Amino acid sequence: MRISSNSMYDSNIAVMSQQQTRLMQTQQQISTGRKYLTPADDPVAASQALSLEQASAVNTQYSSNRAAARHTMSLSESILQTATSVLQDVREAAIGAGNGAFGVNDRKLIADSLQGKLEALMGLANSTDGVGNFLFAGFQSKTQPFIDTPAGVAYAGDDGQRLIQVNASRQLPSSESGADLFMRIKNGNGSFVVQSGTNTITGLPNNGTGVATVGSVTDPTLLTGNNYQVDFADDGAGGLTYTVTNQATFASPLVGVPYVAGQAISFDGMQFSVSGAPAAGDAFTVAPSSNESVFKTLSDLIANLNGPTNGFGGRLAYSINQIDRALDNVLTGRSSVGTRMNELEALGVSGDDLGVQYQQSLSALQDVDYAKALSDLSQQQVYLQAAQKSFAKVMGLTLFDYL
Repeated sequence: MRISSNSMYDSNIAVMSQQQTRLMQTQQQISTGRKYLTPADDPVAASQALSLEQASAVNTQYSSNRAAARHTMSLSESILQTATSVLQDVREAAIGAGNGAFGVNDRKLIADSLQGKLEALMGLANSTDGVGNFLFAGFQSKTQPFIDTPAGVAYAGDDGQRLIQVNASRQLPSSESGADLFMRIKNGNGSFVVQSGTNTITGLPNNGTGVATVGSVTDPTLLTGNNYQVDFADDGAGGLTYTVTNQATFASPLVGVPYVAGQAISFDGMQFSVSGAPAAGDAFTVAPSSNESVFKTLSDLIANLNGPTNGFGGRLAYSINQIDRALDNVLTGRSSVGTRMNELEALGVSGDDLGVQYQQSLSALQDVDYAKALSDLSQQQVYLQAAQKSFAKVMGLTLFDYL
């Protein structure tokens, strides 16, 4: 079989081209640090790497979401902590106002200081996240949630909690409902509320020093949900009796019971006691618990401090109880935020670990093995040089060189 000179040229040039191509690929692998330069070099690895890159990008977005949620929750927790301090100061002032040595002017001074606390609490409830979103407005993040109106503080937000995706299977609320924190605070003991009423003889607030306890439910099945009134009357022998009347049915579960300070008053599944010395004609109302905002509690306390002394002790005891319930409400909100922040921390650790795993897997698929690549480069250089030298020798074997 004869081999022409053209065939020899073409064959040697093709071999050298292949060697140069391989050498160039190896040089590019070393310079870029990538095992394959195009998907065609390793379609399977390229497909796996693409899936891993997409998963890593999603994981990075979750990390950004967690950071945003952590920022908002941290602000909320800090504001609720400040609100807790404000309410604790209010409670101390309210207890101090019960000092029997304080006169009208002393109480007015306390009322003036509490007005400042009320305004501070309003400011905290209307806090933003620094970019104009109200923290406690629910979904209405651009609407100021708490507005002072002639009828009292009104809530203009809603009950929504903004959710944020913090990993593939978990959404966490990043905001709080201001209504739950500051507006929906059950008065009394959460089931019923006992309040100092109006003296039926004078038509003014109670004249005596009787103060009712918060009370408790003794039998939930006996609760009627009706309003009651406890009326005190002179027994004609220097003592007092009390009568309990159901304001809906006008039935009287208790009639003419001798009053003993601190002794339990029990009827229709409810129990409480009255201490001190009520006056004849004094009355206490018993009603199902309802929601009362912390702003109304503070406003009523301020009005009580500026108002008449009749029935002051009973109203003050009610306000202190409501402040305690408001504190519990805010502390519950803080606890909820803290729990979610702890969960974010745990999810952040697992998300960071997952990100490292993605990078390790991508490195195994994409990163070049420099030791092997450098060895291949040296070997390919030798091959190319050998091909070039052999080509030069073969091309010198022509008949014309011997003529």
